[in-house]
Amino acid sequence: MTGGPLLLRHATLTDGRHVDVTLNNGMITHVEAVADTARAGADVLGGGGGPASASAAVDLAGHLLLPAPMEIHAHLDKALSADAVPNPAGDLMGAVMAWLAYRPSLGREQIEHRARAALNAYLGHGATAVRTHADLGADIGLRGLLAVLAIRDEAAGRCDVQVTAFAATPLTGEAGAANRALLADALDAGADAVGACPGLDPDPAGCIAICLDLAARHGVPLDLHVDEWLHPDPCTLELLADAVTASGFAHGVIAGHCVSLGMMAADRAGRIADKVARAGIAVACLPQTNLFLQGRDHDRAVPRGLTALRTLRAAGVTVAAGGDNLQDPFQLLGRGDPLETAALLVLAGHDTPETAYDAVSAQARKAAGLAPVAVAPGFPAELLAVRAGSLREALATATAHRLVLHRGRTVARTTVTRHDHPAQIGHPA
Repeated sequence: MTGGPLLLRHATLTDGRHVDVTLNNGMITHVEAVADTARAGADVLGGGGGPASASAAVDLAGHLLLPAPMEIHAHLDKALSADAVPNPAGDLMGAVMAWLAYRPSLGREQIEHRARAALNAYLGHGATAVRTHADLGADIGLRGLLAVLAIRDEAAGRCDVQVTAFAATPLTGEAGAANRALLADALDAGADAVGACPGLDPDPAGCIAICLDLAARHGVPLDLHVDEWLHPDPCTLELLADAVTASGFAHGVIAGHCVSLGMMAADRAGRIADKVARAGIAVACLPQTNLFLQGRDHDRAVPRGLTALRTLRAAGVTVAAGGDNLQDPFQLLGRGDPLETAALLVLAGHDTPETAYDAVSAQARKAAGLAPVAVAPGFPAELLAVRAGSLREALATATAHRLVLHRGRTVARTTVTRHDHPAQIGHPA
């Protein structure tokens, strides 16, 4: 479903222009400059005056209008479980072991409840597209995947959701037979992509080959967890690049995390990045979770745990960014907010606000195979309005005061009102 004619009045763009934006049939049809008469700091996200009726116009005075972001790497089946699944060690293996001990007890209804709440958080913050992983395994079967697929279908028309079937380890050898069968069953059930963690398999190259073959036969993308550790070896990213190039796989590949690339010597990292670029692999940097999990065994000069952002971009790799885990044993905090992800790229990755926001919007959508987004005629009406005067301010404040449009229709709206009370002498505050 797409929206009918809608006028967004007095919006501010990232280049400072004030514009009226017209939407129709899910697309941006006109962007017209207007006089700088916007009411700075306006709180209204309701109907405006002018030639359009109140029901067909929204006053965005005092708001920055952005192409809507995407959450490129989520785990809806794990989200919002932090209080139920403690991770005292705080590191990756501590989280893995805590989750594996807990997930057999999960019922489908419980997974759906948390996944729905998490998806609403992402959408409310502006992400009109989400790619999520869903665990498979002998102890949970397809239960988690089916729950997330149900949420995907329920959200149709509000948010584009892609579900990656995340295979259990191992996939290779006799021990992996049941996991391979479960992964095939997940694709038959409607999963949108193939996922696994080849670096944890006894045969990483074999794991990659199995995933590529299965994804090719089903005509779906590959989305792997890659090298989520600080030590440079084993480097499954290079194995993946070589395998994708050799196979000619053409359905899209995302390598998530790629943490160890950021710890390598520059010449080696550059050589691998060149291979990744030639293979057409996109890399998803996931600052929240990797800042939380990585480097806990360092008592000084703690590594930041991010991939080699500059090296990858210099090689021509599509570099997206996402929030990854949301309040679960792998990442205790998080709001489900792409602005938070972008802010962390600025703080921990030394990106500019513009580069950081591009990673969670245009680059994320490119990595996921979605249509490009921009606030310009001819582009899909995937938009986020946030109360701010500039992109830097939007990332700094990350106010919840936002309007979210998907296919030209309002799908989420949050308003915030703050009252500053002057001090009254002689009276309690």
